[in-house]
Amino acid sequence: MEGQQPHGKSNLAIELAKQINGEIISADSMQIYKDMNIGTAKVTKSEMQGIKHYLVDFVSPDTRYSVADYKTDAEKTIENIISKGKIPIIVGGTGLYVDSLIYGIEYPEIKFDEEYRKKLEKEAEEGLENLYNKAKEIDEQAMQKISINDRKRIIRVLEIYHATGKNKTEQEKESRKKEVKYDYKIFAINIDREKLYERINIRVDKMIENGLIEEVENLRRKYNHFPTAMQGLGYKEVVQYFQKELTKEEMIEKIKQESRRYAKRQLTWFRKNKQTIWIDGLANLEDNINIIEKELNK
Repeated sequence: MEGQQPHGKSNLAIELAKQINGEIISADSMQIYKDMNIGTAKVTKSEMQGIKHYLVDFVSPDTRYSVADYKTDAEKTIENIISKGKIPIIVGGTGLYVDSLIYGIEYPEIKFDEEYRKKLEKEAEEGLENLYNKAKEIDEQAMQKISINDRKRIIRVLEIYHATGKNKTEQEKESRKKEVKYDYKIFAINIDREKLYERINIRVDKMIENGLIEEVENLRRKYNHFPTAMQGLGYKEVVQYFQKELTKEEMIEKIKQESRRYAKRQLTWFRKNKQTIWIDGLANLEDNINIIEKELNK
């Protein structure tokens, strides 16, 4: 279940889990990390209302965690939930995580070159445009889905090619299985763009008010390095603020802008998938549950 809005899908998933005897698996590449709560908008224990949530808050921010790791962990969790006679509900915003499960993508073991990674990281500090253009030359198709500001994914495209001699798109074509492992339905929450952007702005203001800057400060104090965690939306902008690359006002505006872009990319991803069943983000919660249950019973 997915939504390009900042609020809504968690409440809907929890209510649905109550109705259909389900348990929830997160498909959010930032909510996996411990000590990163405000910027990732994690569901609190009380908000969970007794519904079991998996793959949230279990990876240290100084650890590298890949899509392949997620696929392994999520498939084990799905089997565990099914073995209890319950229904797994996948909820979250990371398209690659969702793809890895529903299309059965296999991720070959790739041995990355630490020296090459350090070289790319150093180059990235001087600006991402040059790296982005290099990545585009290697894999134009993959780069169409990647923002010029998405440092983590730009570096990943370059690393895959460096390690294997094949670009990311070729790797994924080779690794897609023809058989789909699970019987599944995809639901996405639709909302008017103006209303969506308004909600994003409110959400970002609330994150700042709730202590996002202090959260990043504590993370930097507690951990020595962040292979991927600090590249997350909201976190990298606060780091830029600490490094005096942005004023506080510029930082807040940039988080809002990048959040809007991210929401737009999510929307595009789900519109491309013809199996997506759209539900109205402004409709009554009970009505949406009824729509989902009817679709599940078809």
